[in-house]
Amino acid sequence: MITLRLGDAELPGDLAIPDGAGGVVLFAHGSGDPRDRAVAGGLNAAGMGTLLLDLLTDREDQFDRLTAALRFDLELLTLRLIGAIDRFTEGLESAPHTAGLPIGLLGAGTGAAAALAASAARPRVGAVVSRGGRPDLAGPSLPRVRVPVLLIAGDRGAELRRLNERAARKLDTSEVHVVSGAGHRFEEPGALEEVTTQAADWFNRHL
Repeated sequence: MITLRLGDAELPGDLAIPDGAGGVVLFAHGSGDPRDRAVAGGLNAAGMGTLLLDLLTDREDQFDRLTAALRFDLELLTLRLIGAIDRFTEGLESAPHTAGLPIGLLGAGTGAAAALAASAARPRVGAVVSRGGRPDLAGPSLPRVRVPVLLIAGDRGAELRRLNERAARKLDTSEVHVVSGAGHRFEEPGALEEVTTQAADWFNRHL
């Protein structure tokens, strides 16, 4: 566990960096999501470091569970993620074995929109992956994203797939990967494994 101390919050996260890592992927989610943990384990096995990050404090998370208000506060989530990137980058550069490592971002739901907006603001970010995300919510940030973006959607969520395809047309470099037989949570047998394989290949190619 590590803690990133920002101006308005202290954000907990789980960090894993394998020997010889080709980069570090920040998960714009919660460290308690078992799907994120499964994908992170696959990325670690593929030679990528990972940081599972909570963008909300415990108190904010409790409030959001009751109101569902903060998960759609894109300004808050984006600013938190930008602050986390800055603070985490300082830590990477302070250690000889991690200095210069490229950074990728992975988000789902509104976390994907925050990841896209943050990548537009921070050139250190080298690639982004959206897992069943809402990239359309990044709105005016989309045309300013200059890094390669992989948008992963399930073919059982037609509306979400259309939103991803529409957002892809506004991105400079992007690809949409549709997981056959999967919904937006990728709970079907083999679906999350396919997500992990696609994400690992994307980050290894572009970081």
